[in-house]
Amino acid sequence: MNKSPTEAKLFAGLLASKIGKETVVDIVVFPPAIDIPFVVDVLKDTNIGVGVQNVHPKEKGAFTGETSLLMVKDLNVEYVLVGHSERRHIFGESDEFINEKVKAVLSAGLRPVFCVGETLEEREKGLTKNVLERQVRLGLFGLEKEDVVNTVIAYEPVWAIGTGVVATPEQAEEAMAFIRSLLGELYGMETAENVRILYGGSIKPENFDALIRLKNVDGGLVGGASLKESFIELVEIAKRYV
Repeated sequence: MNKSPTEAKLFAGLLASKIGKETVVDIVVFPPAIDIPFVVDVLKDTNIGVGVQNVHPKEKGAFTGETSLLMVKDLNVEYVLVGHSERRHIFGESDEFINEKVKAVLSAGLRPVFCVGETLEEREKGLTKNVLERQVRLGLFGLEKEDVVNTVIAYEPVWAIGTGVVATPEQAEEAMAFIRSLLGELYGMETAENVRILYGGSIKPENFDALIRLKNVDGGLVGGASLKESFIELVEIAKRYV
C-alpha cells in the first residue's frame, strides 16, 4: 500500500527509462490496484511486466472492495500475487482459499506468483519444512504439471519481511531446495527444475548478490527496495547470474 497514482506513474516512468528495454532478466512490478491503469500505460512499450497484488477468485458478485480477474485482465495485467504472507496473516486467507485463487488465476490465462513461508515462531520450533510442505501441497492441490510450470513460487520467510532481517544464504538455499524437491516428488524433477522459485524478504543491493547466486534461487520478490531506485540496482545484480 505505497504510492498514489501520480507517484506510481512517475516511478514507472523512471523504470521505463532505466530498465524498460531489459531483455536479460524478466522484470515485473506489482502496484496497488488503483495504480494499475496508470502504470500499465507508462510501461506498455517496455519489457517490464505488470502484476496485481490481489484478486478475488469469483468473476463478479457482492464482494465489496474486491477486484476480479476479469477486471485486471481488461487492463493487460499478466501476473497475480497469491498467498502473500500479509494476505495470510493479516487478512486470514486459508490454504484452501489460496488454492482457489491459484486455480482461478491460471484459468484466466494469467501467471500466479504463489507465496509460501514460515513465521519466526514456526522456524524456532523447527517447523519450517512442515509449514512449507503444507502450504505447497494445499496451495497447488489439483494442479497439473503444465499449471505448475506456469506458476512462479516465492519463498518469503515471514520473519524477514519488512524487518530488515534477511535469511542467510544457507537458510534460503535449504528452504528453497526443499520446495524444489517437494515439487519433484509431486510433479517429477523435470517439472520442478522448470519452476521459477524466488526469494523474498528484506532484499537490498547489499545482500542480493549472495542470494541470487544460489542454485535454487531463480530471482527475487522485492518489497521495500522496489519503491526506490535500488530496484534498478537489483536488476543489474540479477543480470550477472543469468
